[in-house]
Amino acid sequence: MQTEFQDRLAVITGASSGIGLALCGALLARGAKVLTMSRTAGELPALKEIYGERLQWCAGDVTCQDDLQQLARRAAVLGPVAWLVPCAGIAEMADSLDMPAFQRQWAVNGAGALNTLAALRGELASPASVVFVGSFLTGSSFPGLAAYIAGKAALAAQARTLAVEFARYDVRINLVSPGPTATSMWDHLGLSEKELDDVADTLGKRLLPGHFLDASAVANVIIFQLSQGARGVYGQDWKVDNGYTLS
Repeated sequence: MQTEFQDRLAVITGASSGIGLALCGALLARGAKVLTMSRTAGELPALKEIYGERLQWCAGDVTCQDDLQQLARRAAVLGPVAWLVPCAGIAEMADSLDMPAFQRQWAVNGAGALNTLAALRGELASPASVVFVGSFLTGSSFPGLAAYIAGKAALAAQARTLAVEFARYDVRINLVSPGPTATSMWDHLGLSEKELDDVADTLGKRLLPGHFLDASAVANVIIFQLSQGARGVYGQDWKVDNGYTLS
């Protein structure tokens, strides 16, 4: 059965694992063509075996303008781009006044996402939908993650104004902000196994189902945000957090 995604192009960065990978698989399953960019192929080859040429990957880093321009050139051949999800992201534990840590994370989570849109804006279809990936933490605090939270909060502020500016081009811009999600990002925070267990226990107590999200749950919300089912939604930040922010 054909869907609105059939044979139309989605571009996703950071699709080699986690939410980006889950989103890539969900779009391919709905018939979309997907162009991805990430520093490594990660788990994408398994999807390539299933979907063949409908999945295209180019090696690149969202902090590198040359790589983003390469992505835009590939999109120009395959496009137009109906859906764009800058999903590349990093997180690291650091002192709240550690400015180099802030710059490293902003370069990927904030500037990287915005520069991805800037590079691809000329390839967007009309209509098109862009979804940035925010964070459930932007309305709260978490010691050690101030730089990560600040970058995501700034991205959310940018997205609200971008939604107004791009509406005239029939392009919707929104955010989806995941809560605690079972992805490999937690393994790169620099915490010991015991510290990770303690964090998981602390977070789990605030999650209504009592457990972390799986990446596919977040991907499904992004899919809806991209779709015509959400055609009246502009500049919104949808939190998918298993109820964390309710308590």
